[in-house]
Amino acid sequence: MKRHFLLIILLLILSACDSDKIPPGVSQENALKQTTDFENIVTVEQKEVPGMYEAVGTIRPLTESVIESQINAQVLKVSCVPGTAVKKGQILIKLDSRSLTAQLQQAKEGLSVAKNNLKQTYQSINEAKAGLDQAAAAYNRTKKLFEKNIVTSQKLEIDKAGFLQAKARLEKTQEAEHSAQASIRQSQEIVKEASIGFGYSNIKSPAAGVIAQRLIDPGDLAVPGKPLLIIQTSGALRLEANVREGLIGKIILGNEYEVQIKTIGKSVKSVIEEIVPYADPATRTFMVKAALPKTPGVYPGMFGRLLIPVETDKTLLIPKYAVIHVGQLELVNVQKNKTWQRVYIKTGRIFGEKIEVLSGLSINETIGY
Repeated sequence: MKRHFLLIILLLILSACDSDKIPPGVSQENALKQTTDFENIVTVEQKEVPGMYEAVGTIRPLTESVIESQINAQVLKVSCVPGTAVKKGQILIKLDSRSLTAQLQQAKEGLSVAKNNLKQTYQSINEAKAGLDQAAAAYNRTKKLFEKNIVTSQKLEIDKAGFLQAKARLEKTQEAEHSAQASIRQSQEIVKEASIGFGYSNIKSPAAGVIAQRLIDPGDLAVPGKPLLIIQTSGALRLEANVREGLIGKIILGNEYEVQIKTIGKSVKSVIEEIVPYADPATRTFMVKAALPKTPGVYPGMFGRLLIPVETDKTLLIPKYAVIHVGQLELVNVQKNKTWQRVYIKTGRIFGEKIEVLSGLSINETIGY
């Protein structure tokens, strides 16, 4: 008998607990009925709004320069960090130039030797010319004496041979002059090449701009083809978005489209500047580039969405100020059975002072705020 009595009491307690269960969609702390007065009481409305396709993309500089090394060398110093403003011709990176300095010095020494050789060749030419003049005078004098039968034919042959030898000696020194001049030209090219190589050890900014990325540190090895720095050479930015091929016909060059930048919580107007006429075979998308206005807090590399109008659809709208934010949760005050309760909802796009409701509410429901 006593057991039956205890069982009846337990059932009564459970029944009381069931009656206090929280309805789905209602927060626990606001499950009790409320009688709060609100300044604004409106009903959930349904309207036709333009459908939007969101093409995701990345914000990039309008123009940028990728800085690379022209030689293999170790990085000694990097004199800039991302965000640094730089001028045209400013030294950004210093490379180890010891081997380049030695090559340049060796090339200059080779040029000096070639110039000395040419100087000596000029002296030899002068000596050969003087020897030729003496040999020619002796030969002409002997010819006149031979014609008068004063000297023998043997003497004439000796002077003639001396004249021909002096002439050949002059021609040889003249050839040496041409060779010395060619050696100087070659040495000058070597010096020029070594000077250019030495100049590559100081990497300079090709234009005024802002350092966007730094991809190298002191001690790293710089090699041709390896990016070291990326410079944003203009202040303008644009969104580069991938648009699926079925919608590319809806985008018109020069038209304005809205771009959402969720990081800063803003939407800005963009102008379509370029549509790359080639679809990516892997994603079946086209690259679309839209110019952005100057907006504080927007930087290259940030995420953005290009909104492309498509067909209209019906959606539920409520005033955006009616939404209560608790952390990442969204709630609204809804009137149910002449009492007020807070209900969880999920919102979507914003249309001016209205916000789209994706779930949690029905048309004509009454809300207060």
